[in-house]
Amino acid sequence: MSVDTGNVTLRTETLDVAFRVSPHLLGVSLRHRGVELLRETDNIERSARLGHPCGIPLLHPWANRLERPDYVAAGTHVQLDMRAPLLRSDDAGLPLHGVPWSLLRAVPEAHTDRACTMRIDWDNDELLRLFPFKHALHIRASVHGSALTITTEMRATGTDHVPVSFGFHPYFGLPGRSRAAWRLGMPTRVQLLLDDRGIPSGASCLRAASNNSLGIKSFDDAFALIDSYAEFSISDHTRRIRVQCVDGYTHAQVYAPADQAFVCVEPMTAAVNALCSGRGLRTVAPGERFRATFQIAVEDVTG
Repeated sequence: MSVDTGNVTLRTETLDVAFRVSPHLLGVSLRHRGVELLRETDNIERSARLGHPCGIPLLHPWANRLERPDYVAAGTHVQLDMRAPLLRSDDAGLPLHGVPWSLLRAVPEAHTDRACTMRIDWDNDELLRLFPFKHALHIRASVHGSALTITTEMRATGTDHVPVSFGFHPYFGLPGRSRAAWRLGMPTRVQLLLDDRGIPSGASCLRAASNNSLGIKSFDDAFALIDSYAEFSISDHTRRIRVQCVDGYTHAQVYAPADQAFVCVEPMTAAVNALCSGRGLRTVAPGERFRATFQIAVEDVTG
C-alpha cells in the first residue's frame, strides 16, 4: 500500500485501486494488469473546482436529480437554497447529485494493503441545512483477486429517521478499440420512463436481460432492479468489467453519451427523485444502521 497526499492504493496480483481519502473521498484509479479502466480522471483538480463527478465518486445525500428545490422526507420539509456553495444544478436548474464529492469531508479510519475505511460525518450546520438528518457514513473499499468491493454503512446518529438515497457514479472505459465496439450487458430490470427533465414519469416497462453492442447508442436511463443481486457489464474482445449490486441497492442509472468514451453504471439506494416523490424511499431509525454493497470485478475475455 502506498500513501501520497491523501491517496491510498490497494493492490492484488492483478488489480491496483487508488482512492483519494483525505480531505475528500474519490476513487481515482482502477488498473487491471496495468491498464487504466476509470475515466474522467485526467484533470481531477478541475473537476473538483467545477463540482463535476469523475472516477468513482460518492453521490450523497441523493443520487441523480430532484424535480424541484424542496422536498418532504421522514416528515420534514426542506427548502433548498440553490445559491448555497454545497449545491450544484443540472442544465435545467434542478438539484443534481447532492453535495459534490469535492465538498464532502472524509476522514481516513483504517487501511491495509487490501482494504481502507473512510468516514463522513453529517453533523454541521451547513450540511444539515441541505439534509437535516444527522448521520455518519462509513465506507470500506477492499480488493480480492480482480475485484473491488465497496460497502457503505449509514448510521443514524441523531433523533430523526434518516432517508436513504445515496449512490455511486463510476466512469468506466476500455482501452484500444473505440466505444462503438464495446458491449453493454444489463440484467432483467424495470425501466423507469423519464420526462424531458430526466425525472421518472410514473410509467415503467419490463426489460429482458441483454448484452448488445454499444455502437452509437446514447444512454441516460433509470432502472429499478428486480433481483437483489443484479449485474451489469462493459466488455470488448479482451476484457470485461462487471458491476454487481450485491446488497442494499434497489436502482441503477446507466449513463453513456454517444459522443463520450465512457459508460457509467451507477448503483443507487433509491429511485431518481425519491426525496421528492417518496416512492420506495427507505429510512434508518435513530441508532440503527443501513448497509449497501456493490462490486466491480474485471476479467479477461478469451475465445
